[in-house]
Amino acid sequence: MIFVILGTQDKEFPRLLEAIDKEIENGVITDKVVVQAGQTKYSSPNMEIFDLLPAPEFEKYIDKADLIITHGGAGSILSAIKKGKKVIAAPRLAKYKEHHNDHQKQIIGEFASLGYILELNDFNKLGKLIEKSKTFKPKKFESNTSNMIKLIENYIEDRNHVSWFNRCYPLALYLILAIINYLVFLVLSCFSVPILLNVGISWLLTSLLVIIGNKTYLRKGFFILPILLLVVDLLFMNTIKMSIIMLKLISNTSIVIIGFLFYKIFWRR
Repeated sequence: MIFVILGTQDKEFPRLLEAIDKEIENGVITDKVVVQAGQTKYSSPNMEIFDLLPAPEFEKYIDKADLIITHGGAGSILSAIKKGKKVIAAPRLAKYKEHHNDHQKQIIGEFASLGYILELNDFNKLGKLIEKSKTFKPKKFESNTSNMIKLIENYIEDRNHVSWFNRCYPLALYLILAIINYLVFLVLSCFSVPILLNVGISWLLTSLLVIIGNKTYLRKGFFILPILLLVVDLLFMNTIKMSIIMLKLISNTSIVIIGFLFYKIFWRR
């Protein structure tokens, strides 16, 4: 059995599943393939695909697997090599919008150079790498290598290798959207558009902007968020008595906080 792990990043990684699917169709892969896809939406009759597996089931599939094919997440790689599993790891790349940067190339390179895993950079060579894995003997994970592994884990932490915007991009996103929403509200106010209609139109335009900017935000119930924020905005505008402009500013500030918490708790997981 082959167990495929795509992690829990908020970005999709269909390239790897497409490459695996191709090798199944070509007859290179004949074993059962089980996938923990995370946020990646992919459908294939050739694979058993789960979004996220409970920890006990995840460990069970690792134990059963003859081969692990994974993205370059340190947690995913470590889960496999600690149990002496054969691992093929493929990095998520920024140019395909699979991650914020290319740090997974470095981490996979480090693990591969130390003899723990096989490195997949050219997806057209997956078949050959699967054949190679049959005779590959991974280096045994030993407790005295824990310090080295810890260094590698620290290396790939986003907080150490990405800009402030990438570390805090959900918060930055909501700040930008709140500002745009506020400006649209001000413009419509100049044309004497009724307050409630103004609020509705400004949130509709903001929501469309979100969808155009990143269609993946429609997944996992994210479409509920603009409705929630609209309700919050309407409650503010209907129940609190003060200057409309100041009230809208306070409302949008609250909405930034609510939106950010929604992202962190319910969507990113």
